[in-house]
Amino acid sequence: MSDATPPLTHKRVLKIAIPILLANVTVPILGAVDTGVVGQLGQAAPIGAVGVGAVILSAIYWIFGFLRMGTTGLTAQAEGQGNRAEVAALLTRALAIGLTGGVLLIALQGVVIRAGFLAAPASDEVEALAATYMRIRIWSAPAAIAIYGITGWLIAQERTRAVLLLQLWMNGLNVVLDLWFVLGLGWGVGGVATATFIAEWTGLAFGLWLCRAAFRVPDWRDWARVFDREKLGRMAVVNTDILIRSLLLQAIFVSFLLLGARFGDVTLAANQVLLQFLHVTGYAMDGFAFAAEALVGHAVGARSAHLVRRSAVMASVWGAVTALVMAAAFAIFGPAIIDTMTTAPEVRAAARAYLPWMAVAPLLGLVPFMFDGIFIGATRSADMRNMMAVSAAIYAAAVMLLIGPMENHGLWLALHISFLARGLTLALRYPALERAVAAG
Repeated sequence: MSDATPPLTHKRVLKIAIPILLANVTVPILGAVDTGVVGQLGQAAPIGAVGVGAVILSAIYWIFGFLRMGTTGLTAQAEGQGNRAEVAALLTRALAIGLTGGVLLIALQGVVIRAGFLAAPASDEVEALAATYMRIRIWSAPAAIAIYGITGWLIAQERTRAVLLLQLWMNGLNVVLDLWFVLGLGWGVGGVATATFIAEWTGLAFGLWLCRAAFRVPDWRDWARVFDREKLGRMAVVNTDILIRSLLLQAIFVSFLLLGARFGDVTLAANQVLLQFLHVTGYAMDGFAFAAEALVGHAVGARSAHLVRRSAVMASVWGAVTALVMAAAFAIFGPAIIDTMTTAPEVRAAARAYLPWMAVAPLLGLVPFMFDGIFIGATRSADMRNMMAVSAAIYAAAVMLLIGPMENHGLWLALHISFLARGLTLALRYPALERAVAAG
């Protein structure tokens, strides 16, 4: 929490974005190691169990992603106002929400596990092993969710190197413990879960240490401020809007997978392979969207519409450069990437047939990605919620009109139309954002 705000330059944008890009690289590596170590056991069931258990818990934890986004916007604005007391209080509020949410999940773990298996059924052996995995990992839910709040708080202060260090610590320790517990001690699926449990709790401890500046002043435990009804109410509204928006977005992608299954196993597999291109696009764009969150939040806090626009443009310029590079990479290297992801000839052929959709995806996804960051920084969560609802309706209409005559190509076109709809609807709401900032 420095006293001087650095000038808004391209160097400042990259200083925020690049550590996030590097932090995101560690995420798929951890997933690969988790799968790889249980794969050394020579049985299919442990691999499936870790996959099912991780997917169920990740989906549940993902619901709490609003805590990261909401904390970033609110904290960045408090920083822009120079309100250090509120910055510290926001950290305490975020930690309280995360810890409370995690405790509730522990209390409801039986329901959570049963509901997960209803949504993702598997064989009796896989479900038994997955239940073991989840019963261990869920005890670190308070830490995992609280880390969302810490991450958002650090991003708001442009301390993304600290976020990178946090991710490197957690994922690096997780990998080491995976190898020790599973391959060294023979703990199997329980060893993978225990490794994550330890990594997440030590990650919380490390995250709190990274936030130690906030605990050096008494404001973090100014309970009257922390639990101020108006502040809590605003945080609740922002987080609820973001949650609804995120659920609608997730519904689009889930329905895409389910609808793709209508066209057979080969098409379903091809769609799943190509969706990994979208995940990579998301990881790459996150850095610049997060930069927009922090910079726009600071500008809103300072009540500078000029800085809001300049922050949005500068972050988006680098986002556009990244999108162009990725579009070119997908067009040129897409077939080779597909071949590394699957050895099935029919899936390779099908994925190649739909590859052109991936070449344009980063370009169409650029605008909604960047506007998401801009609107999160400005805490214009109601606009995000409403425009996402409009976009989801447009996607549904596109699916109904296109999937019949165009089949899976129509499904991909509908998904891309949803990207355009998100970008256009948020763009139409952007002038109101600037006017609100200018009006104070």
